[in-house]
Amino acid sequence: MPTAYINIGSNQGDRRANIARAVALIADTLNVKPQLSSAIESEPWGYNSDSPYLNIGLVFDTRLSPEALLDVLLSIERYISPASHRKPDGSYADRLIDIDLIAYGDTAIDMTLTPAGNSLTLPHPRMHLREFVLLPMLRLAPEWTHPVTGLTPADMLHQL
Repeated sequence: MPTAYINIGSNQGDRRANIARAVALIADTLNVKPQLSSAIESEPWGYNSDSPYLNIGLVFDTRLSPEALLDVLLSIERYISPASHRKPDGSYADRLIDIDLIAYGDTAIDMTLTPAGNSLTLPHPRMHLREFVLLPMLRLAPEWTHPVTGLTPADMLHQL
C-alpha cells in the first residue's frame, strides 16, 4: 500500500487548533492513523506577511489513488476555510489552513488533473525549496528518496 506524505500549515487564528482540526478530519475521513511530526515555525514562503506559519508533516498508508487523495485533502481544506490562498494579483495570501500532498510513495506525476479538476504534480514541485516541508519529512521518512532526483530529505535540506 502506498505511503502518503502530507504537509499542513496555518498562519492565521489559533494555528495549533487549525492544524489539529485538519489532522482529525483527515484521520476520520480517510480512516487512517497518521504519524505526525513536531511543529515547525517558519516565515511565509513566497510572499511577505507578519504572520509566521506553523507546519507539521503527516505520513500514512492509503489505498486511494494520488488524484483521489488530493481531492479529499483539498475538500477538507475548503471545509475548514473556503478563503482563497491567492490574492487577486495571483500572489500567495495568509491562510487559516493549507494542506499539501507532498509525495505519494515513489510516484512521479508531471501534472495531471484529478476527478475534481485539481492540478497534481508529484512529488510536490517546490518541496526541495521549503525547509518547513523537508524538516518534518526528514523526521518522519528519512529514507524516502525523490523518484526523479534520487535525493533524500536530508540531501535536499543540505542543498538549501
